[in-house]
Amino acid sequence: MNHKQINANLIEAYDQQAEQRNRSNIEDWKATEREQFLSLLQKEAKQSMLEIGAGHGRDSLFFKEQGFHVTSIDLSPAMVKLCREKGITAFVMDAINLSFEENSFDAVYAMNSFLHLSKSDFLTALENVRVVLQPGGLFFLGLYGGFDFEGIWEEDSYTPKRFFSLYTDENLKQTLSKVFEIVYFRKVEFEKEKRPFQSVILRKSPG
Repeated sequence: MNHKQINANLIEAYDQQAEQRNRSNIEDWKATEREQFLSLLQKEAKQSMLEIGAGHGRDSLFFKEQGFHVTSIDLSPAMVKLCREKGITAFVMDAINLSFEENSFDAVYAMNSFLHLSKSDFLTALENVRVVLQPGGLFFLGLYGGFDFEGIWEEDSYTPKRFFSLYTDENLKQTLSKVFEIVYFRKVEFEKEKRPFQSVILRKSPG
């Protein structure tokens, strides 16, 4: 599947699930990883943030309430609508086609959005994030992974079934290190979910 086909399926799937996801609560482990990033942002006095794949805006609203200037993007028009209803500046956009100026943000946050990129697009998206980040800026990247996979996830409950790319820890670290410094890497294991979660904080070179 090419980028356009992948996105078309994702838009349809997430538009259908927007209201249901908007009523859901954050899992404790996600809140823990989010707090880890928040702590570092506050320590370094970061102020502006871009969330990529913001969904209905739960995390964007959290960071906004912590005093950050937040901009959100998502593929799904229904999700972007929910973000705007929460008072968040939000646009229909994806990581492959970021239309922000160079060095626009102190931080970027992407929880479970880059896992929908094909492996051929992944490095391009990382480079795009590097461009919009300020020198020394921080990037939180959350992915399911732990093993190698690319394609439609046949066990997916969404319609249409979504495209996923998963990476081993070693391959993910090697790819990320081409663009960023790895500040933090943690694997979160689950009892019932066979895909562990890779929680990563990255830094753009200050130079």
